[in-house]
Amino acid sequence: MLPQATLDQAAALLAALRAEGRRLVTAESCTGGLIAAALTHVAGSSDVFERGFVTYSNESKAEALGVDPALIARHGAVSAEVAAAMAAGALAHARADLSVSVTGIAGPGGGSPEKPVGLVWFGVAERGFAPRTVKNDFPRRPPHHPRRRSQLRPLPLYDPQQLNVFCFFFSKKKAFLASTPVDCFM
Repeated sequence: MLPQATLDQAAALLAALRAEGRRLVTAESCTGGLIAAALTHVAGSSDVFERGFVTYSNESKAEALGVDPALIARHGAVSAEVAAAMAAGALAHARADLSVSVTGIAGPGGGSPEKPVGLVWFGVAERGFAPRTVKNDFPRRPPHHPRRRSQLRPLPLYDPQQLNVFCFFFSKKKAFLASTPVDCFM
């Protein structure tokens, strides 16, 4: 079901977080739980992966994660502000050390000139630090479909030769976003 490269990334993330004694929670919209699926596919993931929220509708973002409906009305569900609120809300509603969120327009419909199909916002939050976000525009055509590619993006890689266009890096003191021109997607 999931590409082996995705499962390898999930295993690497889990091993790195396990070594640091940290736990992860996800908040997914356009990926519909695929990040959580990749993580839980790895044997022994329950000691690191705390839980995953699939909040596809605006109402579920408010109810499950505490995202302010006024924030969604003001900026739209696919925005930096909502990605940050989803990451912060997931962290607030879980017993985890850090969170990853994703919200986007997977298509084929639903896009606009301001927010086209393929637009995805990612967020990361860690206790004691403000959430951070990053935007990515994925091409519309398969195999670059936003849902397929987004499931890989929040999974960090520690080998610089295998970094995605953007990856989350987690240190013991803070979470931060970084960019690289390398794209290792199939």
